[in-house]
Amino acid sequence: MRNEERGARSEKNGKGSKLDPRSPIPDPALLQRVRWRARRGLLELDIVLGRFIEAQYAQLDEAGRQAFEVLLDMPDNPLWDMIAGRLEAAPGEQQALLEKIRAA
Repeated sequence: MRNEERGARSEKNGKGSKLDPRSPIPDPALLQRVRWRARRGLLELDIVLGRFIEAQYAQLDEAGRQAFEVLLDMPDNPLWDMIAGRLEAAPGEQQALLEKIRAA
């Protein structure tokens, strides 16, 4: 089997595939790390953040991903209060991100 055929086969089955930097899909290792960081003590947060990651995270730009990282650094209760609308978010990217999370 020629090297070109091996490369084509490995890309079809997901092994050894290279990501296109223009692709909206983030690196699988990064996505796995984000999923792990999004695991929370509150079941509600697990559900909401998990749905958001699966449905919308890949479409975020770098600023959106940074804003999501800031949210993940927050304690569970204040984060849930922000998602539920009981606590104000910082204006700008954080508010837009929370609206996307609520919609997911």
